[in-house]
Amino acid sequence: MSTVAFVNLAMHGHVNPTLPVVAELVRRGHSVGYHTSPTFAESAGAAGAKVFLYSGGDRPPPDPPIPLTMLGALARATLDLLPGVLADLRGLRPDLIVHGAACPWGAVAARELRVPAASLFTTFAFNRQAPSPTRASRELLASAAARLPDARGYLRSRWALRRRHDTRGLPLLDLANVRQPLNLVFTSRAFQPGADAFDRSYRFVGPSVGARPPGPSFPAVGLRDPVLYASPGTVFDAGPELLRAFAAALAPLGGTVVVATGATDPAALGPLPGNVLARRFVPQPEVLARAALFVTHGGMNSVNEALYAGVPMLVVPQGADQPLVARRVAELGAGLAIDPRDATEDAVRALARRLLGEPRFRAAAVTLRTAQRAAGGHLRAADELEHHLRRADARRER
Repeated sequence: MSTVAFVNLAMHGHVNPTLPVVAELVRRGHSVGYHTSPTFAESAGAAGAKVFLYSGGDRPPPDPPIPLTMLGALARATLDLLPGVLADLRGLRPDLIVHGAACPWGAVAARELRVPAASLFTTFAFNRQAPSPTRASRELLASAAARLPDARGYLRSRWALRRRHDTRGLPLLDLANVRQPLNLVFTSRAFQPGADAFDRSYRFVGPSVGARPPGPSFPAVGLRDPVLYASPGTVFDAGPELLRAFAAALAPLGGTVVVATGATDPAALGPLPGNVLARRFVPQPEVLARAALFVTHGGMNSVNEALYAGVPMLVVPQGADQPLVARRVAELGAGLAIDPRDATEDAVRALARRLLGEPRFRAAAVTLRTAQRAAGGHLRAADELEHHLRRADARRER
C-alpha cells in the first residue's frame, strides 16, 4: 500500500470534503498524513490520518476578503509554512501529495520533493464561466492600484518564494488555481458551468459527503416536518439581525426551523418562535436529509450537500465564490437567490413560500441530486487517486 499526504487550507469548506476520502483511503489500507491547523486536527485524526500541525496555529482569513488580500495571504502562508511542511514530508516519505487548488505550498513541496501530486477543487473548477478569484483581471489591477501596500507585500512574498524554493509551474498570480496532472472537482459535470471545456485531467467526482458522523447531541428525532434549515456558513459572520430575519420569516411556514448561527451566539437572536431551534453548529448532512428548504450563504460545500439531498435552496450570497454559485443554482432551477441587503423578513418569507409551493424547484433539485450522486463522491475520488498512484508507479519503472 501507499502513503498519501494531504496538504490543505485549514477552512471548513476545504477540509470537510476531504475527510471521507481520507477515511476511504485508510479503509483500503493506505497510510495518510494530513497537514492542517489545530481546529481540524481532531476530525482529520478521526478519519484515520496522521496529523501534522501547521506552525503558527490557526490563521485568520484575509481582511478584507478580496482577491488581492487573498493573494497576499496565500503567498505569505506559503513562505511561512513550507519549511515545516517540507521537513514533515521528508519524514513521511509520501508516494503522492494531494493539495488544495488554493494551497500553493502543497504544490511547491511536491515539486521540490519530486513527488507526484493531485489538486483538489472544492469549489467550481475555473474557466470563463466560473472565473478564478485570483486571475489577472481589471478588478484585481484596480484593487492593486488602490491598495499599494497590499500589492507590494504580495510582490515581496512572491519574490522571496522564487529565491528560496522551486516555484516552476506555480502561477504568477492565480494562486487559487494551482493545477496538477490530476484535478479532482467536488461537484458533478451537471452543476459545473462549462464542464465540456475541461480536459481529462479534470475529474468531476461529485460531492464528498459520506463517512461524517451525525451529531450525537442534536435532537434530530424531535424535528417536525416540514423541516426548514438556514445557515450562513463558517467564513462570513451573518450577524444576529439577518439570522433573526431568517427565523421569523420561516417560522410560520415550517414544522421545525433549524438555524445554524455559526460565529453568532444564539442568545444574541433574542426570543424566537417556539418552533425555531438555534444552534451554533448543526450536523448539516443529517438536517438536509430531512429538510424541505435550505436558506444558505451559497458556499460550495453547503450547496453540494443540499443538492446531494435534493433540497431546493434560497441562496443569500455574501462574498467569494458565493454569487457565482447562487447564479448557477437559480440558472438550473434548483432555487432562488437574493442579495443580503434585500433579505428582509417579508422578502425571505415570500421567496421561501414560492420554493415550497412550486413543485418545479424540488423537481430540479432532485434531478441534480441524481447527477451529484452518480458522479461517485468520495469513493470515486479514492479510485482516481489510486489510479493516479499506479500511473506514477508505472512511469517510475520505465
